[in-house]
Amino acid sequence: MQTVSEADFSLSDRVAIVTGGAGGIGREYGGALAAAGAAVVLADLDESAALAAAADLRTHGAQAIGVELDVTSAESAEAMARRVVDEFGGIDILVNNAALMAEIPQVSLLEFPLDWWERVLRVNLTGALLCTRACVPAMIHRGRGKVINQSSSGAWVNGRPYGISKMALVSLTFGLARDLGQYKINVNALAPGAIETEAGLATQPADSLWRKRVHESTPIQLAAHPQELFGALIYLASAASNWVTGQCINVDGGWVMRF
Repeated sequence: MQTVSEADFSLSDRVAIVTGGAGGIGREYGGALAAAGAAVVLADLDESAALAAAADLRTHGAQAIGVELDVTSAESAEAMARRVVDEFGGIDILVNNAALMAEIPQVSLLEFPLDWWERVLRVNLTGALLCTRACVPAMIHRGRGKVINQSSSGAWVNGRPYGISKMALVSLTFGLARDLGQYKINVNALAPGAIETEAGLATQPADSLWRKRVHESTPIQLAAHPQELFGALIYLASAASNWVTGQCINVDGGWVMRF
């Protein structure tokens, strides 16, 4: 009789990249992936912060490096992928986490600056495509791969440029899953709810009416910290999800329920 084993969820001998990995949820993801056994690359526009975050992981026994990455640049993404292959021999997992959120102007769509519109889509959507393209050759060489796109439960309820970009990222996930399945590369999205991070609290403070309403409408009212996302992250990154692709998993206590 076949059973689920601990090895199904192990990331030993895996190399994982987290974009936007220098802080917030990205840094937390790096720690979770390292704890599951992966060698971790924290890629961020802020190179010094990425290096510091990686150094901190190494003090806890992890294999980790920090690298500079501008997700809006194909050349930067390709340079990052080459550096990872040179350092660790390959790429198995890519977490497209880098995004703009707190910085985005909170104004009507009718008044939203078009330069910001293009910037949000360039970072939150095109960045995931460019990083995936850069990492796919190394994954094909490995004969496997896991791409995890960080969407948001806000994709279904926000209706503002941030939510629009995250909904588009879900559609990108579907398209990439179809294109890359032939190479045994799984592409899925993870959609967090109202997680209490620095960026999230800057947008909606803990005592805001919005957070109060979300809390009241959430069936399972757990403390919304990044750790609540780790189970889904490790599942999507591990062999346990080998037959799961083109899906978006909401991890939000039931705030958003989809058919």
